[in-house]
Amino acid sequence: MAILFALTLAFVAFVALNAARVVLTLYALTLGAPASSVGVLGGLFYLFPLLLSWPIGALSDRIGPRRLLLVGAITGTGALLLPYFMREVGAFYFAAALSGLSIAFYHVTLQNLVGVLSTPEQRTRNFSNFSLVGAVTNFVGPLIAGLSIDHLGHAIAALLIVAISAVSFGVLAFGWRTLPAPSPHQRPTRTGAQEDMPADPAIWRMLTASAMVQLGTDLFQFFIPIYGHEIGLSASAIGSVLASFAAAAFVVRIFLPRLIKAARTELVLMYAFYAGAVGFVAVPFFHNVVTLAAAAFVFGLGMGCGTPLTVMLMFDRSSAGRSGRTLGIRLTTTNAVRVLGPMVFGAVATAFGVPPVFWINATMMAATGYMSRRFSIRG
Repeated sequence: MAILFALTLAFVAFVALNAARVVLTLYALTLGAPASSVGVLGGLFYLFPLLLSWPIGALSDRIGPRRLLLVGAITGTGALLLPYFMREVGAFYFAAALSGLSIAFYHVTLQNLVGVLSTPEQRTRNFSNFSLVGAVTNFVGPLIAGLSIDHLGHAIAALLIVAISAVSFGVLAFGWRTLPAPSPHQRPTRTGAQEDMPADPAIWRMLTASAMVQLGTDLFQFFIPIYGHEIGLSASAIGSVLASFAAAAFVVRIFLPRLIKAARTELVLMYAFYAGAVGFVAVPFFHNVVTLAAAAFVFGLGMGCGTPLTVMLMFDRSSAGRSGRTLGIRLTTTNAVRVLGPMVFGAVATAFGVPPVFWINATMMAATGYMSRRFSIRG
């Protein structure tokens, strides 16, 4: 029952947050914001996850998930009220940062909750199911955003997302008693920052792989709306392309446990990055929704397995009562590239156009795929 609650809350929260990112991006472009400003907007989604994931992970170990999830619901619901009442790009920056605060509280707390509620035998299946929920929300969120913009307008679309996010309060009220309270062995003593750092070298190699997966995934999702806007695609078409990526991630995650058993982790990562490179390099050559969706599907097949794989392995390697900290460190690393990536590549797009962004990232994905053969993540 508790696992079902965690998955349901993750679905509601991440549908709203994924839709919010698309609505804010397209709304800002409609108001005339340049790619560099939209890049700052995208980076602000992950500013608070960068700064707070590690402390929130430690707090989750110490006080349990209840109050942290409530804060995530409040900030996520309030964020998209701003674009409805204040229709200017400056207000969107604050809305993006507030959405990022919600992401920070939800993401590490829910990931750690799934691990804590699972027995060792159930952990791979439960984390796979959690990643499948994430893939579904990546599909549903952009699709809802695109359709609501086309049929209701940007402002009403923002209000619709507020309503979706508000459902999380009902989910929390229903499942509040099923959430675990912190037990004594889950309350680690206060330690210095150096002692909080993971000692296992394999965790650091996983952090490198995870950061590159996240960078490629986020830049692909961030620049597809910009590229689609430039070539004249409708919001619904752009949402469909992003949904194709999410569908591929869902498919590959269904088979993830079999992939883990059939091949070494470094080989799975290598082919994942190569598929990501193919998806990136193909996009600028396509100008219609069908071929762009095909490129997004290839990209999703590659990148869809990287995130759940590193989450599972990092949780398994964390010491007792410190899993929240370990997952918080991972999210801090991935969110660092989430903040810097859109800003840096937004400036590149402003100076040189959008196609070079895709080609530079294709090169990075291919290079990381080659290097990942040497990662021995299982240690």
